[in-house]
Amino acid sequence: MMNGKTIIVTGANSGIGKATAAGIVKLQGRVIMACRDLRRAEEAAREILQETGSDRSQLIVKQLDLASLTSVHTFCRDIIKEEPRLDVLINNAGVYQCPYAQTEDGFEMQFGVNHLGHFLLTHLLLNLLKQSAPSRVVVVSSKLYKHGHINFEDLNSEQSYDKAFAYSRSKLANLLFTRELARRLEGSGVAVNALTPGIVRTNLGRHVHVPVLAKPLFDLLSRGFFKSPEEGARTSVYLACSPDVEGVQGKCFADCKPQVLLDKATDEEVARKLWDMSEIMVGITT
Repeated sequence: MMNGKTIIVTGANSGIGKATAAGIVKLQGRVIMACRDLRRAEEAAREILQETGSDRSQLIVKQLDLASLTSVHTFCRDIIKEEPRLDVLINNAGVYQCPYAQTEDGFEMQFGVNHLGHFLLTHLLLNLLKQSAPSRVVVVSSKLYKHGHINFEDLNSEQSYDKAFAYSRSKLANLLFTRELARRLEGSGVAVNALTPGIVRTNLGRHVHVPVLAKPLFDLLSRGFFKSPEEGARTSVYLACSPDVEGVQGKCFADCKPQVLLDKATDEEVARKLWDMSEIMVGITT
């Protein structure tokens, strides 16, 4: 049970994020739904409350646009001012294979939202997490990280852009971030772990083109072979609250079990260099 615990879930208005929020509310946790679209977030909150029969005080909706560093700063400033503790931060929100676009600050959208936005968010909330220890950070990655590569000469896709590669790179960056953050927080009481949820039926793939004639077959196959959002959220909820992972640090899970990652996702030298460059990109001065 998560009685008395406060959990932030980014992208909690739909898909895995919404199912994660519902799963934690069922365990009596208090969830802050950090979402870009407040209208959709409020609608999702109503649906979660109706589904769980929980009290409205268990769900708080706050605006967070991970494509805007200003929005991230504003969100964190409010959280630090209003919340006496933060037990779990779940970095769930993501953009999937979108056409080329830039964030408010000029970053390629998938790298900017999936990695840099969460990088800054976590950095700004770290002191609160440390003060609330034992606490946890949960990072949602993807098995598609296997197709990614960190090109330090073109992190912002200014030389070339492939939407599938850009997504995979951002998910590889999530795993490298988890690795380096876990190393830095060793002994702090803040546990950091990642997960890959598998193929889940969500609106994340809205930018993926499916021919009109093939769509009925695709929808039928997705219902048969893809996980439901609830199934996809199980590992997120597990890492947020299970006593089984107390003291576990820097690992990646799938279906609530630790996974063996490819070497490129555990390369400590690349992880440190990516961390240093990410700090520069988001304007962190240490």
